[in-house]
Amino acid sequence: MILAVNWSHVWMVTGLGFMMVITLLVVLIFILKLLGAAISGAVKAPKASAPKASAPAATVAAAPASNGADDDLAAIAMALHLYFNGVHDVEPTEIHIKRVERSGWNSKLYGMNNLHR
Repeated sequence: MILAVNWSHVWMVTGLGFMMVITLLVVLIFILKLLGAAISGAVKAPKASAPKASAPAATVAAAPASNGADDDLAAIAMALHLYFNGVHDVEPTEIHIKRVERSGWNSKLYGMNNLHR
């Protein structure tokens, strides 16, 4: 009686579970693509118009103000370059242990209570 299982119900529950997971993954991908499109549209900076040649004062263009995003991107790019090209710090493999003289400040002996009376 232990193996008396209604296999049609088992396969139906398995199939429904599998279809639910696949459907939710497709919906999640669709939502993420929509959010990506919405964010990329909001993040894009408007293109500057070309300076007019008729105005001599407009020929000298001021440098655009940077909000720090360029510095962040440069740091990330440099970190990825160093990581993928195998450039790492070379650390020494020797360990040096320096002996410290015992004093009242670093000795546990002076911090122990003598409760034996």
